[in-house]
Amino acid sequence: MISQQESVLLPSLSKPIIVVDKLSKTFSNGKIIAVDNISFEVREGEIFGFLGPNGAGKTTTINMLTTILRPSSGNAQVCGQDVHKHADEVRRSVGVVPQEYTADEDMTGHDNILLCADLYGLPRSDSKPHADELLRLVELHDAANRKVNTYSGGMRRRLELACGLINYPKLLFLDEPTLGLDVQTRAAVWKYIRMLKEQYHMTLFLTTHYMEEADSLCDRIAIIDHGHIVKIGSPEELKASIGGDVITVTVREREPDISSNIARLDLVRDVKQTDGAYRVKVKLGEEAAPRIMDLIRSKGLHVTKIALTKPTLDEAYLEFTGRELREEEIDRMQMFSQRLTMRRARS
Repeated sequence: MISQQESVLLPSLSKPIIVVDKLSKTFSNGKIIAVDNISFEVREGEIFGFLGPNGAGKTTTINMLTTILRPSSGNAQVCGQDVHKHADEVRRSVGVVPQEYTADEDMTGHDNILLCADLYGLPRSDSKPHADELLRLVELHDAANRKVNTYSGGMRRRLELACGLINYPKLLFLDEPTLGLDVQTRAAVWKYIRMLKEQYHMTLFLTTHYMEEADSLCDRIAIIDHGHIVKIGSPEELKASIGGDVITVTVREREPDISSNIARLDLVRDVKQTDGAYRVKVKLGEEAAPRIMDLIRSKGLHVTKIALTKPTLDEAYLEFTGRELREEEIDRMQMFSQRLTMRRARS
């Protein structure tokens, strides 16, 4: 079974297992900047998340950290090894569960895991019993000798997870681990991810564009947008940084802009106006909302919608990036990739 440490340090006290310093990746002779001068650390024993839309640079970052892509500039160390100078050592230390399904559909689940073990150079005397243990871990033991083309989407994702664990990794990379899965299957994958941390004390680096997934699983989150890391913190820290409740008021009229009037009200901390909607950060939402309504009406404007929300990760993302996380931001090639993944998951 996966080796367990003698004791577990709290993530905040443990040493870094990934150190990234001013890492960048460009394509087309520098015309396309996929990852732009990012720096961060991942600590041993934590689940670290990259949260952002498709096209933000998440997969490119993983590909550099797992030595698939060579950085254009900057440095990165993974498991104490330089990703450029000691690529073989890095590969032996990490496991990867890619966004795409990679298992051979004409082979059995058990044989797919053994194939991954062979690629790592593990002896069959070790890999065969370990494959059996991993199949039990992800609850695929009864389907071990079935061809993968008979597996459901959730079974395939669990098989990919088992393949990523065959080399006893210290660090596991999960690229969009629940992409295309239904809610029930997604929850099952979350269970396995938590188990790897809690029972086997593994460090996990996952990318996602699902707010709920990042909020539920991650000890710390890096919000990444257009290749830049805009904020890093725990889910609680990111939510708290908003600075209070958020009131969104939509009015019928686009003019006049009364943001400055709203900003002078008691309890109001900040006001932003976009397309006839005022996004107001306040100390006490229940008390501030009636005052804002009264002011808007006193200016002869008509309120069509009002909403009060407590700090959420969605609000934090909007605060730091200036926009909501929407799936229509996926570019054409990534949309094709996602559709292919979901089509395989449904087959």
